[in-house]
Amino acid sequence: MTHKHDLSCQIILDNLSDYLDGELEPGLCADIEKHINTCQDCQVVINTLKKTIQLYQVRDRNETLPSEMRRRLYARLDLEDYAKKE
Repeated sequence: MTHKHDLSCQIILDNLSDYLDGELEPGLCADIEKHINTCQDCQVVINTLKKTIQLYQVRDRNETLPSEMRRRLYARLDLEDYAKKE
């Protein structure tokens, strides 16, 4: 996903967590935002992650997934080791 921009999509992905947490220097944030404004792929990744974070923060703590759905989700995300700890 490299485009004709100052930053590559890989640099965006490498700094995504720090960007969303507001922990990057202002110049790099500005460069990332410039890239995001012109890269639909990165927009989708960032918007999806923001929505995931939002859903996690507002979810009902008593809410649980059915065990089969949880197993398939963890397998899909390659988190089987994490699932065994629960």
